Amino acid sequence: MSTAAVTSIFYFLLAGLLEIGGGYLMWLWLRERRPWWVGLSGALVIVCYGVVPTLQPAHFGRVYAAYGGVFIIMSLFWGWLIDGVRPDASDLIGTLFCIVGVGFIMYTPRG
Repeated sequence: MSTAAVTSIFYFLLAGLLEIGGGYLMWLWLRERRPWWVGLSGALVIVCYGVVPTLQPAHFGRVYAAYGGVFIIMSLFWGWLIDGVRPDASDLIGTLFCIVGVGFIMYTPRG
């Protein structure tokens, strides 16, 4: 795997952690009645998330299309690790489709 692909995957994972983590903090603030500063922290994390995809080498549409697949994958695993909701067979099969789709969108050679 090339250095560019490894860097790109790192940015996808970082963006996912920031978006899902920030959203989770907002969820805790609004739905679980946590203190206001939990919501503010979530908002700041979401702002950081907005910057990370700009570091990707591809154009906006391709990056965000592929990131949608990464977001699906990471959301399911976040739910499993943080909320204890284990993905079922359909979740895992759908995740496989997402991984393949992200690979095609971001990493296939273009002519």
